Amino acid sequence: MSLLAELHYDASDFDVIRPGTHVVCAVSGAPIPLDQLKYWSAEFQEAYRSAAEATAAILAGGAKNLKKD
Repeated sequence: MSLLAELHYDASDFDVIRPGTHVVCAVSGAPIPLDQLKYWSAEFQEAYRSAAEATAAILAGGAKNLKKD
């Protein structure tokens, strides 16, 4: 079963607030298994699937500021 985790992101790691199997990418909406989570923003409290998505979101001031096509 796939359960959405709730995390608090710090600069170099994250704390599990609610256990689960994955989080959702703030840019693409794709699920990210916790054991594959490598990119996030402590400032924006967002997870990202890839370095490219993380860079785009951080440069935009958070995923909410990215233009959705």
